[in-house]
Amino acid sequence: MSNQIPSRAQLRRTLRAQRRAVSAGARRRATWGFARNLPAALGVRRFRHVGVYQAGDGELDPLPALKHSRFGEVALYLPVLDRVHRGRLHFHLWRRERRLKANRFGIGEPRRRERARAAWALDAILVPLVGFDDRGHRLGMGGGFYDRALADLARRPRRPRLIGVAFEFQRQPRLREAAWDQPLDQVVTDVRRYLLS
Repeated sequence: MSNQIPSRAQLRRTLRAQRRAVSAGARRRATWGFARNLPAALGVRRFRHVGVYQAGDGELDPLPALKHSRFGEVALYLPVLDRVHRGRLHFHLWRRERRLKANRFGIGEPRRRERARAAWALDAILVPLVGFDDRGHRLGMGGGFYDRALADLARRPRRPRLIGVAFEFQRQPRLREAAWDQPLDQVVTDVRRYLLS
């Protein structure tokens, strides 16, 4: 038996198919499990500005967890695709009472370009992923949007807490590293939380 690590593209195809195959009942249970685990993962630190995402392509939906009282006074920011610089995204304030419009990938964004906040100026970002390992490496969808948005965090005066959101089955023994990887601080799944740094 080979101990070879699968290619990122191969693993991405496999895990995306698994993610899309999760039944509606299992998805609801996973969402509840994640909602139970997220507040403990945040600890006692106060978060005022948090980046979140609208789930697509079978991703675990983090939004039901945000009904917890912990998020009552938190300003939430959604990723918005840059209209000029293709392949880039920015985080814009999400007013929950306002409807979203679908971007070119069918993912909801604020209709009006609400106040933007730089990634480094957020307190935490809930990061979608396809796979993760115990070293904090993340396998994304392959477009590089989050990689580019987080690329310069090391040079900034502060850094948000990067929290991966995943089903437990997305955990991998080891991912092939890429030079552009931004390590996650922790991952919260439907089963448990992993402190990675």
